[in-house]
Amino acid sequence: MKKSLIFGISLLLTITGNAQQSMPAHTIVSETALFEREYPRVDEQHQAYFRLYAPKAEDVKVNCCGTFAMQKESDGWWYGRTTPLPVGFHFYHFLIDGVAVADTESNTYCGSFGRSSAVEVPEGPEGNYYRPQNVPHGQVRSVVYYSTFEEKYRRCLVYTPAEYETSFQKRYPVLYLQHGMCEDETGWATQGKVNFILDNLIASGDCNPMIVVMDNGNCGIPFKPKPGENPEEAREAFGATFTPILLRDIIPMIDREFRTLSDREHRAMAGLSWGGRQTLNTVLPHWDKFAYLGLFSAALFIKEDEISKIHNGILADSDAFNKKFHAFFIGTGSEENFGAKQFSDALSELGIKNTFYESKGTAHEWLTWRRCLKEFLPLLFDECP
Repeated sequence: MKKSLIFGISLLLTITGNAQQSMPAHTIVSETALFEREYPRVDEQHQAYFRLYAPKAEDVKVNCCGTFAMQKESDGWWYGRTTPLPVGFHFYHFLIDGVAVADTESNTYCGSFGRSSAVEVPEGPEGNYYRPQNVPHGQVRSVVYYSTFEEKYRRCLVYTPAEYETSFQKRYPVLYLQHGMCEDETGWATQGKVNFILDNLIASGDCNPMIVVMDNGNCGIPFKPKPGENPEEAREAFGATFTPILLRDIIPMIDREFRTLSDREHRAMAGLSWGGRQTLNTVLPHWDKFAYLGLFSAALFIKEDEISKIHNGILADSDAFNKKFHAFFIGTGSEENFGAKQFSDALSELGIKNTFYESKGTAHEWLTWRRCLKEFLPLLFDECP
């Protein structure tokens, strides 16, 4: 046993100690790196640097906003870097002789091709809204509940504001906030930094204290029709089970377990990408349950001449719609092409009040959605007691 332990320590020291390439100058360790790891790194030009120990590999690449070849050193370590990346959070993985693997030196996140590694290219002071500040901090709780619809246990994450722990008589409005395809209920709390965004905006008085519920949208794998399946029908069915789970199980559980304001005037829903699609397809048919909705890079696939017809024509009567909904937010990144601006303009042509926001310089990525959330939250719950 002792010999095995000594051998294991010796092997570990050999593997970690033989990485002899000098540290890239003017670089910092990404906040996504595991404890006391030295990679991934980022330089002042926003290039990301990676390393991987794979002595028997013949070809190694890193896929991070593009694919980049890595170079092998004599000690078995491979090193590589990207071209300058946009600021923000980026998934990546290694391709080792054609096989995609995560980085053992990075935390892993639910997204991209599964459990993926990530690198954060830091913003300047403009990114302080999603960084921890010296303000009161809320909690993100892991809540397990039984779904009568699925007949199994599920989990959601629930943010409660800092004052929730001391204001025992106060009740709070609720935002139901959904992730996108290939992600799960952890997305907003990890790569989205939802708790810090809420903490900072609440502390500055830019948004009202609220509860935020993040659940699994049942869209955690890439959408792909099965052989012989109608693509449009398959698309409509993908993740569609989330709506009855939300209405039948999640909302009643949250109203039972937390101090909520349980009427539609104090309930909102928003989502990114496929979660934005789920938001629209949940809120519009069930407008008696929600008074606010937010679409962040939503995957809608609605033709412009069909907008007034969806969900029993709820968008055809602008006067009635505008009286029911207090905020309809549509956000996107300037570098993506999800038709958000066209959708917003078409709604305006119909007389539907909506707020359009464009994140400059970002694509279909988490910095877009952090910024969307920052812009959306101040629109919520102005009538709260």
